[in-house]
Amino acid sequence: MFAAFRNVPLSSLFFDVTLCFLAVVLASAVTPNLVGSSNLLPLNWLLTLAAAFSLTAVFMFACLGLYRPVRLRLSATFWRMLTASAIAGCLAYPIFEATLGSNYATLFLPRAIWCLAGCLLVGKYFGRRLTKALRVPRVLIVGTGTDAAMVARDFHESKTMQRNVIGYVATPQDEAALPAELGKAQVFDGTRSIVDLVHTHGIDEIVVAVRDQRGGNVPMDQLLACRIRGIPVLDLAGCFERARSEVPLDSLKASWLVYGKGFEQGKVRHVVKRLVDIVGSGILLTLAAPVMVLAAIAVHLTSPGPILYRQERVGFGGKIFMCLKFRSMRNDAEKDGVARWATKNDSRVTPVGAFMRKTRIDELPQLFSVLKGEMSLIGPRPERPAFVAELRKHIPFYDLRHSIKPGLTGWAQVRSGYGASIEDARRKHQFDLYYVKNNSLVLDLLVLIETVSVVVFREGQ
Repeated sequence: MFAAFRNVPLSSLFFDVTLCFLAVVLASAVTPNLVGSSNLLPLNWLLTLAAAFSLTAVFMFACLGLYRPVRLRLSATFWRMLTASAIAGCLAYPIFEATLGSNYATLFLPRAIWCLAGCLLVGKYFGRRLTKALRVPRVLIVGTGTDAAMVARDFHESKTMQRNVIGYVATPQDEAALPAELGKAQVFDGTRSIVDLVHTHGIDEIVVAVRDQRGGNVPMDQLLACRIRGIPVLDLAGCFERARSEVPLDSLKASWLVYGKGFEQGKVRHVVKRLVDIVGSGILLTLAAPVMVLAAIAVHLTSPGPILYRQERVGFGGKIFMCLKFRSMRNDAEKDGVARWATKNDSRVTPVGAFMRKTRIDELPQLFSVLKGEMSLIGPRPERPAFVAELRKHIPFYDLRHSIKPGLTGWAQVRSGYGASIEDARRKHQFDLYYVKNNSLVLDLLVLIETVSVVVFREGQ
């Protein structure tokens, strides 16, 4: 469960909640004749309204992708925040109306939204300057190869795991990366004591960016000495898991999966997940019923053939089940019986099918599979048996994805791009492994929230 919180920029969440609270306070000060002769609200009213508006606004920020690892332009960030604030105001209006009355609520809410817009512009500007001024954890990387350069780049680009790389420690068999890839950090000779480097440079964390650690290639005695002094030591797999929210296959060993944390799938987790699936799929089917009816009519009128497309998929425990989708391709898309990867801008996709794929409407019939228990709302996307047989040969630990139910949406769908090849499937599997290893109710909620942004802004597949 706690691993899921590493994917959320908690400092940004708390900062935005504070700004929303300030916006309500400012709005109460600039709205005339709100309560008697004073503009300021009584404290209990102020706390109620500030809490309702703040939590709703931050939730909408998350739904519109403002906490995702996607780099946005400042203008895009501002408009998404303004849109989220307006939606939050509409959602929180019943509480404002019950507390203030309809006349006052109508005056108060627009002011609160514009005050929030101003607070966000000023707050984000000074917040970034403050973040740069604060001390970022100092990291020492053992290794000078391409993996070490990749770790440094991940630290630089990560929103949730920013680190200041102080230097690299050369190892005997490490293939040196280009100096430009290592950046401005110092490269220390392998004869230097890591313990001394940690003490001299105030190191907070060590990352071992070396794949082959046998034969004295890595000074384990020095790393142990640092570890017992309270300095965290991460290997490549652990570092990539935290920084990228995926489990890298290139540096992964079975022992790391066996002895590492995760894979907690007890009875309570299964029961809670099943209850969430039943309630969630029932609600979504009720809300999506009109859309599904319109989609069925559109498919029937624009393309000859069945409305629904039934296809074998591999589910929990490797069992085969029939996956339902609105048909988005021509009826003769695979008339020769050979399974083919769906590609971006696939010529077999009908115009209506292209729209349904972009908006995920074609996936809605799978809610019946969720209700039936063959699928879950959240999990790895189920693949066709022919593809599974092929992917098993090329991707290590591929069958681990079948240890939980496949999902309508998943961690790979909100964090990875379009997949139409074995290499794409390999990258998606790294995200699926992360979900299988760290699956929890918190991570499920995070996937559902990010799915909204992915669908609305078409940020993933």
